[in-house]
Amino acid sequence: MTEFGYALSSEEHAPDVLIRNARRAEEAGFTFALISDHFHPWIDRQGQSPFVWSVIGGIAEATEGLRLGTGVTCPMMRTHPAIIAQAAATCAAMMPGRFFLGVGSGENLNEHIIATYWPPTDVRLEMLEEAVEVIRLLWQGGTESHRGRYYSVDNARIYTLPQELPPIYVAAGGTKSASLAGRIGEGLIATAPVKETVEEFEGNGVPASPATVS
Repeated sequence: MTEFGYALSSEEHAPDVLIRNARRAEEAGFTFALISDHFHPWIDRQGQSPFVWSVIGGIAEATEGLRLGTGVTCPMMRTHPAIIAQAAATCAAMMPGRFFLGVGSGENLNEHIIATYWPPTDVRLEMLEEAVEVIRLLWQGGTESHRGRYYSVDNARIYTLPQELPPIYVAAGGTKSASLAGRIGEGLIATAPVKETVEEFEGNGVPASPATVS
């Protein structure tokens, strides 16, 4: 079944406008929306970039059936995966059955702000895989610790968990990231339905449909 989603561009709209646009998208018949998670807009002329997790809270209150996901969050550098795990769990608790976490390996545009080096693609994909592992570990409930190659978590517990955990969709723009998406994600996020990308995703995990978002 084909669904049409709505793009909530955080780079172009203030928080109140994004919330209003999400409500209007639902009223117009869109079944899902993606909201971007950036620290900076792509270009200065766009002029906006609000903190996405605050905006999602407003959208949760303003809508009733619209499914919403981050398109996409980088849970690796600017924000530790343990914090993303808590943020996404809270959003899923506010939007039962209609929030999904979209993740990706990020852009230097946003991640350089913490003044660390920008890793090459292969390293970023390793970081993303471990970050998703951390998120899912904390979503199990209870007190958890993790000692990995890139991340450490010490005796952390997420107390506010949804009854239904949100699916994790992984962004991919090539075969390497699509292969990773198939292994660690429940869905694929892509800017276009490129045949090779979708086939790589399907060949390494669950079938892409209906969880493929373009």
